[in-house]
Amino acid sequence: MTTGSAPRRVTIADVAGRAGVSTAAVSKVLRGAYGVSPGMRAKVREAMDELGYRPHAAARAMRGRTYTLGVMLSDTRNPFFPDIIEGVTGQLVGTEYQVLLGPGGDEPRSQARMTDAMIDRSMDGIILISPVMSSTELAAIATTTPIVVIGRHGSAAEYDSVVDDDVVGARLVVDHLADLGHRRIAHITHLDRGRASGADSPQAVRAEGYRQAMRARGLAEGVDVVATSFTEEGGYEGARQLLARPARPTAIFAGADVAALGVLRAAYEAGLSVPGDLSVAGYDNIGIASLNPISLTSVDQDGHVIGATAARLLVERIEGRGRSVLSSVSPTLVVRGTTGPPAGRE
Repeated sequence: MTTGSAPRRVTIADVAGRAGVSTAAVSKVLRGAYGVSPGMRAKVREAMDELGYRPHAAARAMRGRTYTLGVMLSDTRNPFFPDIIEGVTGQLVGTEYQVLLGPGGDEPRSQARMTDAMIDRSMDGIILISPVMSSTELAAIATTTPIVVIGRHGSAAEYDSVVDDDVVGARLVVDHLADLGHRRIAHITHLDRGRASGADSPQAVRAEGYRQAMRARGLAEGVDVVATSFTEEGGYEGARQLLARPARPTAIFAGADVAALGVLRAAYEAGLSVPGDLSVAGYDNIGIASLNPISLTSVDQDGHVIGATAARLLVERIEGRGRSVLSSVSPTLVVRGTTGPPAGRE
């Protein structure tokens, strides 16, 4: 009994023969080299599709580029991160780049392991979403592979950063609630647990923005911050603490929509109506925020723009730009049904 041989891998010579061009021309198309006409590129692409040609990643790495980009996720359950990923992939449509995702977890060690794995696989660059590694560790990674960091405030010469203007976002919420007549406005933030990323993390800057906005509105004595976690359970536990205060808040600003969902659950269990007895606002404007009966007032930091900007900056870095860039996205407030005037007079 004879066995069939494995199918032969299609080579660039096969593609060149089908397209009627030289192997050098095919190589230029694969590398995205300067000087290739649109007609030539289309002809080579058509031949590649007809033959089912797939570039060999290892061979491309030996020539200097794999056209793969890594995206390290600190939390695979975060409902805001898909918006960022869609922005990344949308920006890369029409290019040679492919995106590979890697769950890094929420600890510096696990994130470093995932980042090292991406570097070991010769990825051309990496986007790190909300990393908890120190700035020194991030700078060290950037000396090996181009990186763009999402969600860490502060600039660095070694890498680019994309952030939401969290101070402005927090002010939008506080101003909205204060304009409605609220004075006891509490905030739920995420507990950093002493990590190196704490001072420049989104939650830390967001909480400071809340404090600044409260002071600006003459509400400094009403500042009340509870640190739990940006999860539904964290929001629930934070709300239970706040609602147990002798003078409970009339409004709660959760630093993430997923935490705001927990606040809504705690309010329901306490027999409070929203927004009649308690106004609730979140941050991120995730998809379910707009669904009835949730209708959550939330800050939209436009994850698509954040992701697209990160992808653009990373490709620029890969192609040789040396100057670092800190890009800040301006948030907007989307007012829905969970916020309204406080009941009676405070």
